[in-house]
Amino acid sequence: MHGHRSEDCRQLREEVARLFNEGHLREFLSDRAKNHFRERDAGRKSEPEEPQHVIHMIIGEVDVPQGPVFKRTKVSITREKRTQNYLPEDALTFSEEDIEALSQPQNDVLVIYIHLNKVQVKHVLMDPGSSANIIRSRVVEQLGLLDLIILTSRFLNGFNMASETTKGEIVLPINVAGTIQDTKFHVIEGDMRYNALLGRPWKHSIRAVPSTLHQMMKFPTKDGVKTIYGEQHAAKEMFAVHDSAPM
Repeated sequence: MHGHRSEDCRQLREEVARLFNEGHLREFLSDRAKNHFRERDAGRKSEPEEPQHVIHMIIGEVDVPQGPVFKRTKVSITREKRTQNYLPEDALTFSEEDIEALSQPQNDVLVIYIHLNKVQVKHVLMDPGSSANIIRSRVVEQLGLLDLIILTSRFLNGFNMASETTKGEIVLPINVAGTIQDTKFHVIEGDMRYNALLGRPWKHSIRAVPSTLHQMMKFPTKDGVKTIYGEQHAAKEMFAVHDSAPM
């Protein structure tokens, strides 16, 4: 009626393909096609099942970037053919040799030192789980930069939603291995185990990849990959766990 044969009908082919994919009409396939569908169905059985329920949680953060939100649901695995031991020049890699020099066993956080205003500041915690960079007001005082603090109050929420009110904000140039990056800190009063905390904003700005397992952090520069080693002894002192006597 439309001027083409039934086997050339696109809508018919799509409908037949749908029936094949749903397990129908398999008796009309060739032996080769039947084997293809058996292998495909066996592969689908080995894939993880879809979750029956989804649990959503909403956690407030500081400086959440505004913009379009993209939902990613497709998961794909690609295998590239490369020559053995090939690595790009700017690849950030970690090896088992990096662990050999560490004090074991270890479950330490990554603690480094940085330079602020030509002053070395030790006991700086690398925390990729934090959405804010934090510094103690006492450190800013010792730097002689209290007058640069912009007075503003924010609520910083911990993992259990416990809040800490900030004293203000300050922008400081962080110098790490010769790489200088102006960084906004939230200033808080009171005592902490660390002098400053570097979260995702700073880490993403220099494209750094920290590893607590290897106790080091690497980031790319125009001169090559820079490596910052953690101060494991300082981490153990800051987060020492003392056994308490039983009641």
